[in-house]
Order: sequence, then structure tokens, then C-alpha cells
Amino acid sequence: MKRTLAAAAIAGLAALTGCSASPAVEDDPSAAPSESATIPVPALPPESPEATAAGGGVKEACETFNALWAQYAAVPGDDPEAYEEIYLKSEDAKDTAPEEVSGLFAALSLIAIDHAGAAETGGEPEQASKDAVRDAVFANSGVCTAEDVTLTL
Repeated sequence: MKRTLAAAAIAGLAALTGCSASPAVEDDPSAAPSESATIPVPALPPESPEATAAGGGVKEACETFNALWAQYAAVPGDDPEAYEEIYLKSEDAKDTAPEEVSGLFAALSLIAIDHAGAAETGGEPEQASKDAVRDAVFANSGVCTAEDVTLTL
């Protein structure tokens, strides 16, 4: 069951990798730029890294990713429940993070649920999950660095 869930998550992440942090390129250079409205989101008090991403901007989301990655890295390899907890936190953060960095949390939730399934047998997450995290960090490093946050792995 968890392998099926991990496979579905990998497929979902593959679809998300098509979304990047770079803006779309206009085909018609003579076209006037379109105006887009932004809706301000009220900030939540930073009770935890997950709450920080909920109302914050890119900087807070990047810091939240670093905090969740540190938690992920500290989990003993044979503790599937701890990996599942990281998965849930990553999913919550993904839902509230700015769109341009939500891929960080999608990749982290993927590797966390993959590792949860593998931890039951003493295994490691699939290489595709590891690659997805690496790719997400590289894809978002410029956005986070612009906010004075260095993403860590």
C-alpha cells in the first residue's frame, strides 16, 4: 500500500517538476503585460515552522523547508511514524507556501512518505525521491537566496 502511495506521489511530483520558479515568457513582445491581483494573506504567529509558512512569504517558506529538512535528517532510519509526521508537516506547509516554492514541500513530502515505507523493512527511499528533493532545492535556490536564505540538504 505504501509503495503504491509512494509511486503515486512520485508521479505527482513529476507533474509538479514542470512548474518552475521562473516566470512565464510572453510569446508576443508587443503585448501589454497583464495585470494580476494579489490577495494579502494575514500572517499567523510563528508557533512552529509549519505555522510560519502559513502566512509568510518566500523567506519564511524557505526557512520552514530548512527546519523540516533538519527534522527529516534527524529521524532514525527505522522510525516510519516519524517520517510520516514529516510527511504531514510538509503537506501542510505545501498547502500554505507561496506557489513559487511549494515544490520544495512537495519533494520533501514525497521523500518522507517513501522513507516511511522503506523504514519498515530497514531500507532507504528510492533514488527518484532523493533526486526530486535535490532538483527542488536547485530549482528554488535562487528564489530563497534572494530572500537571504540558503537552502540546505
